[in-house]
Amino acid sequence: MAVMCAHRANRRDFLQGRAAVDSLAELAQRALDREHESDLATAPYRLHLARRAMACEFEIILNAGVHADAAELAVAALDRIDELEAQLTVYRDTSELAAINRQATQGPVAVEARLFELLELAVRLSAETGGAFDVTAGPLTKAWGFFSRRGAVPETADLERALASVGSQYLKLDSQQRTIQFERPDMDINLGAIGKGYALDRAAELLDAAGLTSYLLHGGQSSVLARGGQAGDGNASGAWTIGLGDPTRPGRQLARIDLVNQSLATSGSRMQSFRAGGQRYGHILDPRTGQPALGVLTATVIAPSAAIADAVSTAFFVMGVDGATEFCRSHAEIGAVLVTAGGRGKRDVHILGLANSQVRLASHDAANQTTQHADD
Repeated sequence: MAVMCAHRANRRDFLQGRAAVDSLAELAQRALDREHESDLATAPYRLHLARRAMACEFEIILNAGVHADAAELAVAALDRIDELEAQLTVYRDTSELAAINRQATQGPVAVEARLFELLELAVRLSAETGGAFDVTAGPLTKAWGFFSRRGAVPETADLERALASVGSQYLKLDSQQRTIQFERPDMDINLGAIGKGYALDRAAELLDAAGLTSYLLHGGQSSVLARGGQAGDGNASGAWTIGLGDPTRPGRQLARIDLVNQSLATSGSRMQSFRAGGQRYGHILDPRTGQPALGVLTATVIAPSAAIADAVSTAFFVMGVDGATEFCRSHAEIGAVLVTAGGRGKRDVHILGLANSQVRLASHDAANQTTQHADD
């Protein structure tokens, strides 16, 4: 995924964090599809600040010369992301979330106010997606070996034991006391499917409060938050234009998506998987069955907040096209682009709840593509 300055970024680089979300010509040049190269000579200057956190690179992109304190504010926003990682990570025993996971089976645990709000949002989204998104799926991630990045098919008994500890309905949240308690043994919260988006939302709060009205944030390029629009480049839409890679053809672009005061997230399992017995197992698990989700190649969601986009893109990857379509019909603020494998070597692109003007599919290989809209 890349900010479009008349250039494209491939899906492989997007998922591995190598393709920059950028508009500078020298950086964009590396992500160009050479068959469709464009003149970048008039690309305007932008300010880019980046820092590694949450196992990926976070970057802030600003139109240069708009705000006198832009660089200092961007650094402050990145500092906030560092602070949130220290609070939310399950890979540090000193984090607040790790303390919750250790103590909440024994009794109520007090939770910091904003983290409590995030947990409330996660529980609500779990209910609205029928359990397809669930922050209590940590035991499943461990059972499959993805937590330690040593994937292996679990024994049936181990998987059943993990499943018994999964379910947001077993999280007891007391809004008056602002506490959380686990109602099942061995429960384990992991915010990996919502944490990056939440960090972007919190960083954006800082920039918004300082008066910045046009910028782009991304975390690992799979989570993006846009405010205002990118300047120059003949950009008449007043939007930040994001390039969406084709999951079936590395080096090819699937679509361009315009974002104005919206967030976008893409979920896919191709880069985090393992093979066993001739079968590939992806890291996105269905919390309801404990099995890797099948059927969707990538799920991209556009939503009002980055946390919601993150969570719902994971849910849509699990729910599939039919479930995602129904969800979008009852949630007008949510749009999506899902890619699935089609027949005869084609891949199907499903556009849900988005106007044609916001999503522009690439036409270079239309013969290999079937496109369906939610109303089809």
